[in-house]
Amino acid sequence: MKVCYKKLHKININYAFLFTLTKFEFFFNKSADEVHYLLSYTYKKLNIRIFKDWNNCILGKVGCHMSEIQVAKTQVSEIQGLVDWLASFGMAKEGGVTRLLYSEEWVQAQAALKQKMEDTGFSTYFDQVGNLFGRIEGTSEKKQVILTGSHVDTVVHGGKYDGAYGILASFLAVKRLIELYGKPKKTIEVVSLCEEEGSRFPLTYWGSKNVMGDYSQMSVKDMKDKIGIPFSEAMTEAGFPFNEYKTRKREDIHHFVEIHIEQGSILEKGQSDIGLVTHIVGQKRFTITVNGESNHAGTTPMMERKDALVCAANVISELTAIAKTNYPQLRITTGQILVKPNVPNVIAGNVSFTLDIRHHESDILEAFCHQAIQLLHQIADRSAVSIDIHKWTDIRPVSLDTKLHDEMKNNLTKKGFKYTTIVSGAGHDAQVFGQYIPTTMLFVPSKDGISHSPLEYTDSAKLEIGVSVLMDYLYKLAY
Repeated sequence: MKVCYKKLHKININYAFLFTLTKFEFFFNKSADEVHYLLSYTYKKLNIRIFKDWNNCILGKVGCHMSEIQVAKTQVSEIQGLVDWLASFGMAKEGGVTRLLYSEEWVQAQAALKQKMEDTGFSTYFDQVGNLFGRIEGTSEKKQVILTGSHVDTVVHGGKYDGAYGILASFLAVKRLIELYGKPKKTIEVVSLCEEEGSRFPLTYWGSKNVMGDYSQMSVKDMKDKIGIPFSEAMTEAGFPFNEYKTRKREDIHHFVEIHIEQGSILEKGQSDIGLVTHIVGQKRFTITVNGESNHAGTTPMMERKDALVCAANVISELTAIAKTNYPQLRITTGQILVKPNVPNVIAGNVSFTLDIRHHESDILEAFCHQAIQLLHQIADRSAVSIDIHKWTDIRPVSLDTKLHDEMKNNLTKKGFKYTTIVSGAGHDAQVFGQYIPTTMLFVPSKDGISHSPLEYTDSAKLEIGVSVLMDYLYKLAY
């Protein structure tokens, strides 16, 4: 068995230790995990640069080529441990994590993340609204920032992976890159965005939209949460004085990368390790109010009724059928219906229901919404009722940066990772950044597609694969 002694001779190492390893023929007959264990032991005994050279010398000679998947299996506990650790801030006894913007659990989580970043060598700072940044200064292109991370807030009784995994995977990826290659050429910042979900106050993307200068004091001046606490008061008590807050858009971010759980079942069903996100859907949400006439259920003839609920049911049914037949990639949902007087023996006189419509192409989204409004009026006329239509959400679809994905596909295949391109049906912070700067998004699989639930789960090995892929993407961008 030959070892590249000339290469190793340039490094100050313990030759006796290396010679001992070379005398044993473990490498020829052992599994990839066992070889990796020996190399990991070498890493601990010596230093990271020698570990890299030792990998090159030994593995290259004996032909024991481990796939990245096999290597990942030996490291799963690190990322899973971090996820479990962050989940402790807001974990309920009955299960699920609740970590709402500016709550006590939120404050504790951000403080703990800040400390962990500092302990690892990051310089840290908060912006005016509570976004936490961990910074590694670049060696030559300091003013070009590669930003990576996700959101720290959760829904009520949510899962422990949504958002949190993106922060921790980014932290771990940057930490490992520095250990392997030293500081990057471009500055890298890991961000724990303060809010994305809209779970406490009636707004979303408070974190990313402030980075991009999309919010102001007027946006939240009179806003209160469900128990009446003003936004300004909650923000100030969390340590971020509302009266000092001013809109500021960052101009130094060169690229944003977000890794996230899929929150769907496409990757799992396709047995894919990683999802390369190409688009994030646009969303339009409406509240439709149907005004009919309440009357006696037993004495009012069917032909004389002005039944608001029947009208609403027909609208929902017909729009769903149109979407299934003509727009297979479109999503339409009615998640809320309010009926008045809501009495068993009275015809419904008033019904209010929501329509959530999503697609990743603007033209199709606009066309379907136009068709939906026309159908609403037609069915209302047939039903002898009137309708009011209120649009309260209008988010444009965003095309993400696919050039970087294309450059990395061969690398993913070589490392044994199965990938698929995918459209995100959920909103993400990448959607905000993607309107202004090159933005890349990656998904890891979600078990049974479940999210926003205590049952939310991603296998630890898949989490580690995500970290490995994110490392490669960040290396490409910053080194």
